[in-house]
Formats: sequence, C-alpha cells, structure tokens
Amino acid sequence: MLRYAIETKADVVVLLHADGQYAPEELPKLVEPFTSEAADMVQGSRMMEGRAALRGGMPRYKYIANRGLTAIENLAFGLRMAEYHSGYMLYARRALQEIPFEKLSNSFCFDQEKLIMAKVKGLKIVQRPIPTHYGDEISHLKPIRYGLHVLSLVWAYQRGHYHAL
Repeated sequence: MLRYAIETKADVVVLLHADGQYAPEELPKLVEPFTSEAADMVQGSRMMEGRAALRGGMPRYKYIANRGLTAIENLAFGLRMAEYHSGYMLYARRALQEIPFEKLSNSFCFDQEKLIMAKVKGLKIVQRPIPTHYGDEISHLKPIRYGLHVLSLVWAYQRGHYHAL
C-alpha cells in the first residue's frame, strides 16, 4: 500500500489501526500540520494529555509500559515524543520516499521503526493529541514480547542498524 501511494503521488498517507481505539473523526486535525508546519510525519498520540489515555479505558499496565518504553526510547533516540506506540500515523509522500519501509519489520513495531528512520533521515515529526477509546476488543499484542521487541529496536539503533539502511 505504501509503495502504491508513492507511485500514485498521494500527498498524504494515513495508517490507522483498525482495532477501534483511534477516532477517524480526528483526521482533519491530524492532516493540518502538513501545510502549516511542513511536517513530514504526524502521529496521533494518546499520551499527550496527561492521564487522558487512562480515562479512555487504556489498561493501567499498558499505560505504565507505554510511559516506560517511551522514556527509554526518548533517551536513546534524542527525541521528545509523548509516545512511540500509537496506531494513528500520517506520512507525507516525501517521508515515504526517504524511509526504506520495505526493509523494516513486518511486526507491531513497524510504526516505531518508521519513527526511528524519520529521526535518522532528519524528517520533521509532529504529534497531536487524540482521544483514546478502549472497548471490549481482543488485543493480539503479546505485551512482554512487544516490550522486548521495542528494546531490541533501541539496541539496533544504538549499534547503527537504522543508520545503515
């Protein structure tokens, strides 16, 4: 899909996880930074407004894990992101042309890897707050395995893996 977006000269591509946690009606607010701030990527973040994610039903253990992993990632990558673990991402075509997404993993960490590559390529990342809604959907994410995978991304970044792509 991302390659198709480049080939058809799409200006902006939206990747929205289909688990019902992310509000599609927030899309106009998330597209705006591409014109006013010359953003290359925009992330809808559940973690920008204090404990709003908890009020939206995010399980406490996921909230704590998100905060902890994000702190580690911010230290490693030198960014000041509110989170790296959102499933609401928008990309300008120029970002997709710069990021070698076909060389990235086919896992739940694909979004984080694109953020890492944006950092490596000097692209501008903008975050906007979004509401959180956790219903009774079933998550297929294995939290311990996911956390270890995120830490392996940090280690790979530190070893220069993403700089070599």
